[in-house]
Amino acid sequence: MEKKDSPKSPLTYRDAGVDIDAGDALVSTIKPFAKKTMRAGASPDLGGFGGLFDLKAAGFEDPIMVAATDGVGTKLELAQQANMHHGLGIDLVAMCANDILAQGAMPLFFLDYFATGHLAPKVAAEVIEGIADGCIEAGCALIGGETAEMPGIYPAGSYDLAGFCVGAAERGSLLHKDKVSEGDKVIALASSGVHANGFSLVRKLIERDGLALMAPAPFAPSISLAEALLAPTRIYTDAVKAALEAGNITSVSHITGGGLIENPPRVYSDKLAMRLDMTTRPAPALFKWLKQEAGLSDFELARTFNCGIGLLITTPAQEAEKILAAIDATGEPCWLIGDVHAREDEAIHLDNFTQAFS
Repeated sequence: MEKKDSPKSPLTYRDAGVDIDAGDALVSTIKPFAKKTMRAGASPDLGGFGGLFDLKAAGFEDPIMVAATDGVGTKLELAQQANMHHGLGIDLVAMCANDILAQGAMPLFFLDYFATGHLAPKVAAEVIEGIADGCIEAGCALIGGETAEMPGIYPAGSYDLAGFCVGAAERGSLLHKDKVSEGDKVIALASSGVHANGFSLVRKLIERDGLALMAPAPFAPSISLAEALLAPTRIYTDAVKAALEAGNITSVSHITGGGLIENPPRVYSDKLAMRLDMTTRPAPALFKWLKQEAGLSDFELARTFNCGIGLLITTPAQEAEKILAAIDATGEPCWLIGDVHAREDEAIHLDNFTQAFS
């Protein structure tokens, strides 16, 4: 007897794990966040096929555009464990916008990419609100983005982030290696903590030692370990803008992955070296704790983490005090930490490092 095919149930996109209605509702929720980031040249209306930005309306005459893209690394995992999402949005903007600043350009607009296995609107809105707050701090407009719901690609409850920032500077004003000279002074700007690099090591340490994220931080008992580790990355737009307007800036180095070992040499020639005195300001307790708890060597600590320094700025010696005063007026903690000299061996010297982090 011939067997008849049983009727098949009709499928919807929701049956496949994608909720278009939830995505549409999220767009409506986040539109006010984008409108808060409005700046000259931008139209923050969401929902079109592309974001628009008018360089002329932003005040540029002959601009060179600068683009940067980044994520927040495995800080994502820690934030998801602690159910603390807003700060990641700020981190995402900071990692991109600070790279724009390192070119001597100003951030203008930002786009985000939020990918998840199953859209949790409250979590997504919290992240994107953080992105908007970061954009306001960076002085750039949130002009678009993408929310991708991809069941089967990401586990339930997890998500991933990527950010894209575009900035500009007038032609001829961008920073480059040839601007840095022997005798330049180095100014350090404080980090807010770990920022968004080194979290694979941080997470391994937490797992190995069975540390409780919501327990008081061993180095700062007034807050939880999660709050201390997840402090949002500083955004340095106001400080760099003030420094550029005050005098001659020869370089800006954003201290990200590779720490104090790999990032500073990216901004000067191979004929020069930088010497930093790590005792010019007390080292943050967080990094002392990381060094001791993980048993890190000086080199491993300096190559993995920012060690309390989020940005380094070089300037001719005669202008250093003026630049320091301009940055200080923005409220950004800063101090004179070293100088640039002719290279004899290593590209970077971290003087008194052991003493600073003991």
